Amino acid sequence: MKHLFTIFGNPVSHSKSPMMHNLAFQALNYNGCYTRYHLEDGTQLRQKFFELDIKGANITVPHKEAAFKACDELDSFAKKVGAVNTIVQKEGKLYGYNTDAPGFLKAIETFSNAKTVLFLGAGGTAQSSSVILRDAGYEVTILNRSAERLKRYQEEGFETYTFETFQAKPYDLVVNMTSAGLEDESLPCPAAILESVVPTAIACIDVIYGKVTPFLQFAQTHGKPTKDGSDMLLYQGIIAFQYFTDEQFTFEEIESHMKKVFIT
Repeated sequence: MKHLFTIFGNPVSHSKSPMMHNLAFQALNYNGCYTRYHLEDGTQLRQKFFELDIKGANITVPHKEAAFKACDELDSFAKKVGAVNTIVQKEGKLYGYNTDAPGFLKAIETFSNAKTVLFLGAGGTAQSSSVILRDAGYEVTILNRSAERLKRYQEEGFETYTFETFQAKPYDLVVNMTSAGLEDESLPCPAAILESVVPTAIACIDVIYGKVTPFLQFAQTHGKPTKDGSDMLLYQGIIAFQYFTDEQFTFEEIESHMKKVFIT
């Protein structure tokens, strides 16, 4: 019997996840098929899971917090961060995991001197990544348009700012954690703020992949090394694949096939 997997998101048409997972399913002789599902309302996620009889799914913006609520069981890290991007169905129950954060942590290993990080945005990806980075010894600051989303970060002891209250200082990495630039040409925060932090950064990173976003263009005009979200996507996908297939394959086995999607 072929197992069905999908990615839920809005937007989702740009996602490379189906290509990555199907390539690995085929190469590793696993009887799976991975599709994409445009989901407007995150509260429908659980219902769709069972309606479509899905064995496993990835969840992308803006449904990671809704995915957290849809699960019956959560692993300890997902529980800690309140955001889920990988769900596996086992015997009628939904098990939630977060593979974004370990994927992001591995993706920034190349910047070995970086210690201080500024996140632009306070959504589900920032939620999980801020915790894993802090646990790994980084100092993380969160900047967000509205104060409302910053409350949980303040409660967890993070330094937080809104656009109005921001006080610039040097950060090693500046990271766009928003979807700004994914389907438009907008910046994740006012240009004046970027002018105050990008020139002193070691590098600038965008979690969006497959295009040079306005944020990355801005960084490049200031001569900064940039990195898009491709490595993060690859690494979180490999870890998700291990959950999907009950750890039948090693990280390296999966990586050797999935990374072909990114070789142009």
